[in-house]
Amino acid sequence: MEEAVGLPEDKQFACLSDAVFISKDNSILSVEVIKSIQAAVAGGNGVEVVSIVKEIVQKVSRTTMKIAVTGDSGNGMSSFVNALRLIGHEEEDSAPTGVVRTTQKPACYSSSHFPYVELWDLPGIGTTAQSMESYLDEMQFSAYDLIIIIASEQFSSNHVKLAEAMQRMRKKFYVVWTKLDRDISTSTFPEPQLLQSIQKNIRENLQKGKVKEPPIFLVSIMKPLLHDFERLRETLRKDLSDIKYHGLLETLYQICENTINERVESIKKIIDENNLQREFGILTPDNLTETRKVFQEIFGVDDQSLSQVSRSMEKPDTHYKASIESQEIQGYQQDGWPLVWLHRPVIQFFSTGLDRVPCCFYSPHHRYTQQKGVLDETAGKTKNFLWKILKDSISHLQKT
Repeated sequence: MEEAVGLPEDKQFACLSDAVFISKDNSILSVEVIKSIQAAVAGGNGVEVVSIVKEIVQKVSRTTMKIAVTGDSGNGMSSFVNALRLIGHEEEDSAPTGVVRTTQKPACYSSSHFPYVELWDLPGIGTTAQSMESYLDEMQFSAYDLIIIIASEQFSSNHVKLAEAMQRMRKKFYVVWTKLDRDISTSTFPEPQLLQSIQKNIRENLQKGKVKEPPIFLVSIMKPLLHDFERLRETLRKDLSDIKYHGLLETLYQICENTINERVESIKKIIDENNLQREFGILTPDNLTETRKVFQEIFGVDDQSLSQVSRSMEKPDTHYKASIESQEIQGYQQDGWPLVWLHRPVIQFFSTGLDRVPCCFYSPHHRYTQQKGVLDETAGKTKNFLWKILKDSISHLQKT
C-alpha cells in the first residue's frame, strides 16, 4: 500500500507527484521519516534537515541495484557477465557458458567490483518461440534499474526492438558489442576502420527504430582489460550512482517544496488578517526590512541559521550564505529543470524602494501585497538553500 503524507489514511494510493510514490512500509522513506522532514522544514531547522537527509542517503547507499544482461541467444551474455566481474569461466561462481544455450532462466550474480549490485543473466531471445512482447513480459524488465543489450556478429532486429522497448519504458540502457577480438582477427580492414564500421552499423539500425543513441561499447569478453571495457565499468559506476540518487534528490526536494508552499499559504492568510504583529512579533509590519528579517528567521535562512548548517555540513560558515546570494538573482538550472523563484526587477522592487515608502502613501491592500512579495522572496531563497544542501549531502557520499 502506498500513501503520501498529508492525505487521508484511507487513501489506498496517493502520490507526491505523477512519478513519485511513497510506501508505508518503505524503511528509507517511510511516512514517519517524511513527517520528520516536513516538521524540520516547516520549523526552519536546517541542521535537523541535514541530519535526517544524511541518514537517508546512508541507507540508500546500501540499497541493491539490478542490472539485466540480455540479447540474442548465442551473443555471449553469460561470458560477458563473467568478464564484467573479472572472473574466469572455470571459477566456481562463474556464469555457465558454452556453445549450446546455457541460460534457461534468469540467474543472479554479484561482484566485488560492484558492491550492492545484482547482475542478472537473462535467457537470450530465441531460447523459446515466444514473441518479443511475451519475452519482455516474462523477463520483467521493469524490475531492473539498468539494461545491457549484448550483440555480436550482427545488430539484429531483435536488438532494435529491445532498444525501442527500453526507450518506451524510460530505462537506462547500453549496447555492448562483444567478441571484438574475433572480429579484429578475421577482418581485412584496419582496426580503427573496423571499430568505426561496427559503431556506424549499430547507430544506423537504432536510428531506423527512432531510438535515441545509448552509450555504445565495443569489448572483447576474452580480453576484459582491453578496448572499451574499462570505460564501460566507469560509466556503469557513475550511472548506477546517478540512477540511485536522482530520484531520491527529486523526491526529497519535492517534500521540502510542498512543505514550504503550505507554510507560505498559511502566512499569507495571517497577512490578509493583518496579524503579523500578533503571530510573529513584527513590531512594525510596514517596515519591510524588519518583516524580511523575521521571515528569514522563520524559514531558517537568516545568517546565523545558514552558518549553523554550513558547519553541520563541514563547510565554511559563509558557504550557504554566499551560495544563495549568487543564485538569488539569476536562478539556476540543475539536471535539466530550473529552480528560479524571482526575477531581478521584482527582487529590486521589494528590496529597495518599498522599504522607504511611508505607510500613509499606500493602502492596506498594497501593504499586504508587499509583505507577500517579501514572503515569496524568502520562500524562494529557502527552496534554493534546501536544494543545495540536498545535492551536497548526496554528492559528498558519492565521492566517499
